[in-house]
Amino acid sequence: MILADVAGDIASGELVALVGRSGSGKSTLLNLIAGIDRPDAGEISVAGRRIDTLNERDRTLFRRQHIGFVFQFFNLISTLTVRENLLLPLELGGCVGGVASSRVDRLLEEIGLADRAGACPDRLSGGEQQRVAIARALAHEPELIIADEPTGNLDIETGEQVLDMLTGMVDERGSTMLMATHSREVSARASRSWRIVEGRLEIGAG
Repeated sequence: MILADVAGDIASGELVALVGRSGSGKSTLLNLIAGIDRPDAGEISVAGRRIDTLNERDRTLFRRQHIGFVFQFFNLISTLTVRENLLLPLELGGCVGGVASSRVDRLLEEIGLADRAGACPDRLSGGEQQRVAIARALAHEPELIIADEPTGNLDIETGEQVLDMLTGMVDERGSTMLMATHSREVSARASRSWRIVEGRLEIGAG
């Protein structure tokens, strides 16, 4: 068993840092909260909905509507352009046509990549790819943003710039964010922290 006796709540609009050693179970916990994995026992509720009782298809549909995920390694689709990568989550959620196009245009302006809309990911720097990944996670305006080491694959300066953009965009939208990180600088920005120690969750003061 990777995790045991894990219990915690995140208030709407809160930024919580999830810290712990490599292999401690941070990614596992994020995947459980996102509905990517299913717990062997216990309850998980997101936006007032229990997701541990949902089957895989319903968890996927719930995630498309309510959760945005920012990965460490970007996970952009290499055969799609920047614009197409941002349109995809909207189309999967049923948002198409002019509404989707306008939302993507706003996001591209917001992340400063309107001039790279037609480029494929392999033509972008690491920092630019992560900016696109962040915009993709926010495109469908989810209540919860989950970020798994979002600056871990970037150099320090670029990581700080990307982190500033991520926290700024999330704060502007009033979203809730749970972010796994090894960085003290990153966790210092959070309202409080969760620490995984030997498979158990320690809740920091907030």
